[in-house]
Amino acid sequence: MLACGEVRTCLLQNSQALPSPAAAGLLRLRAGRRVLQSERPNAYALSPDVLTGVDCRLPTASGARVRAVGTVTSRAALTGGRLLQTDAFCTAAADGPDRRRPWGHYLARPGTVEPFGKLPERDVAAGCLAGPAGPGELDLGAVAEHLLRTVLRNPVLDQAVPFRARVTRLRWVALRAPDGAEPSIENFTLAQDGLRTVELRLAGSTGTAAAARLCEDLALHDWLLTTLVRMVERSRLGSVDGRVAVAALRPAVDHLLHLWMPAARVDRLLHPLWEVLEREPGFSRQWQILVQRIRDQLALLAVSAHVQP
Repeated sequence: MLACGEVRTCLLQNSQALPSPAAAGLLRLRAGRRVLQSERPNAYALSPDVLTGVDCRLPTASGARVRAVGTVTSRAALTGGRLLQTDAFCTAAADGPDRRRPWGHYLARPGTVEPFGKLPERDVAAGCLAGPAGPGELDLGAVAEHLLRTVLRNPVLDQAVPFRARVTRLRWVALRAPDGAEPSIENFTLAQDGLRTVELRLAGSTGTAAAARLCEDLALHDWLLTTLVRMVERSRLGSVDGRVAVAALRPAVDHLLHLWMPAARVDRLLHPLWEVLEREPGFSRQWQILVQRIRDQLALLAVSAHVQP
């Protein structure tokens, strides 16, 4: 098994969180297909899948030319009416025919690309993590970016935001774990320009959609943590008047703190992977420290206001 994908995560370009009906309208990307929604443990909406046909080379670390044909799955999700994500992903078959088949063959296998001949899995996996080396190679990030721009152009959005935040990108690959081995995270890296990469080892029974959902959840919480760190830094907490710092941090209290719910929508079989991230690098530990700093500042400000003559 080789699955790969790329996730975009950003703040929705709207002054207010979208209520459920508006969220459903925003993510109705295919006529006749409904948007999946849930209200527990928080508001969440998921678009129907969109398929994009591809006939291109697969990225490889060695530079080997591996041509593949098939379809890429992309979708959009909105969490808390506030955080927008788009994801593009596919499964690369272990081998394929020596010649191109009719499109009907590939459409019957949505989200799968077939190589010409045998797939060099590890070479392609390393190439996917590095990203396309040039035009003509599979670019899942471009598919996710196109979908993101499409959603953000929807006229229902007023294009106003309550605070500044960057878009982050998570590029991921998943390979099959050895028989009897537990799922694992081999590498999770933070690069410049908002890029993260992660390599997974999954049991053979784990599907690509479940892996993609795990990576969407990871990307969501990485975005939350990254954004909160930057907001605390910009507030100059501890270096300026408490009222100034609290005013700078107010958007975090209003829009972000309640969204931290790791693994809430991840396949139970993949929950152990979140436990790995909690140990190293310690996502929730760092989040809770930041949240406590903010709450302590709010408490100090409230006490100060109470004792003022």
